[in-house]
Amino acid sequence: MHTITALVFDDFETLDLFGPVEMFGSLPEHYRIQFASMAGGVIHSKHGVAMQTTATAALAYETDIVLVPGGFGTRQLVYDLSFLQTLTILADQADWVLSVCTGSALLAKSGVLDGKQATSNKLAWQWVVSQSNQVDWVKQARWVVDGKFYTSSGVSAGMDMALGFIADRHGVDTAHQVAQHTEFRWQKIVILMTSTVLNP
Repeated sequence: MHTITALVFDDFETLDLFGPVEMFGSLPEHYRIQFASMAGGVIHSKHGVAMQTTATAALAYETDIVLVPGGFGTRQLVYDLSFLQTLTILADQADWVLSVCTGSALLAKSGVLDGKQATSNKLAWQWVVSQSNQVDWVKQARWVVDGKFYTSSGVSAGMDMALGFIADRHGVDTAHQVAQHTEFRWQKIVILMTSTVLNP
């Protein structure tokens, strides 16, 4: 059983979070999900969805996988040293780190993506890449895998990435079963380091 810690903040993009959560939540035998924020309490998405979170300092389970959504809230958080430090600690301790949309800007600003390939939302591309020149940004990618880091493009791309992660851990057939269960049309092209790979 792997524990996913979704690190959320006010004005996160709703589907950035709940798209991957739907995919991982389809495999409860493999994944449990805890929702964290800096101070805990109620966090609101960009669309006004309210959700209860636990403070990062009081999580019930150790983090195996960090999931970082994007959204307008990231624009302020790139200047929040306390948040970036917490993100760095979680990322360093985790076996895998996944970001959706401008969540990769937070990872980049924290320094954990230095020397790594990554991608992000194409509509916010210039702002994202301006957060770090130490990242090898791959603009054409739907999602990118580099070591333990999975970064995806905007919004719905997070679901493609989540299925790609599931395929890497549990096989392509399992990922297809989740896609079928959720009636989602999986876009399977991934950039892996410097090569473009089409999953079977």
